[in-house]
Amino acid sequence: MLTRDELRRRNALWRELRAAPYPSPDFERLLAELSALTGWNRARILAGLGLGEEDS
Repeated sequence: MLTRDELRRRNALWRELRAAPYPSPDFERLLAELSALTGWNRARILAGLGLGEEDS
């Protein structure tokens, strides 16, 4: 279970990912940070954004 601060950070990362250009180094950094925080893999996060590996 995530703490309140972790939930805030998770939500901020989702917002930042939605605003970041895809693909870009900044997007990859944010994706990696969100993955580390949530335990979700790349494909799951991209799906949550409505993207897939083929979109790059």
